[in-house]
Amino acid sequence: MKFPPASDIRKVRKGLDVTQAQLASASGISQSTIAKIERNSISASYATIVKLFETLEELRNTNEKNLSAADVASKGVVTVQCTDKVRVASDLMKTTGFSQLPVLRGDIPVGSISERSIFELVRQGKTMDELVETNIARVMEESFPVVTENTPMTTITSMMSNCNAVLVARKGKIVGLITNADMLKMI
Repeated sequence: MKFPPASDIRKVRKGLDVTQAQLASASGISQSTIAKIERNSISASYATIVKLFETLEELRNTNEKNLSAADVASKGVVTVQCTDKVRVASDLMKTTGFSQLPVLRGDIPVGSISERSIFELVRQGKTMDELVETNIARVMEESFPVVTENTPMTTITSMMSNCNAVLVARKGKIVGLITNADMLKMI
């Protein structure tokens, strides 16, 4: 296994939200030694550096196994209604910077719309003038799958290979969205 430079120990540890004391406890290497390595005031042995990175990797795996949909999901989901015109979705995507949106009928997810799906319709011969006045229900794609807040991220990770996003619900109401960008934040 190839490890990053010793100077990255602090960055990786902070990224995992692990204290020096927690890393010391998990690795068996003293907190003061970890502090000196992070300050670059000592040159640690190869075995010590390997032990610290292996421990950080174990901590990362433990954290990922314990993460749930609620921990990763973006809150404040931006949606459109199936009765809205494509113009509404297009304007929302432009102003929010999102490339895809869930489509609802009331509070129920019924489809999705994305920049890609709109561009595909243009490639098929639809004009932008026609599209912007078309109801989203006529051009929407399949709905994103819906999971509960306590769904483990291991389950969602496997779901994401077949879809671009996953909606997160609490008591039947959509409260979050997990996209590929949210998944990358876990790295």
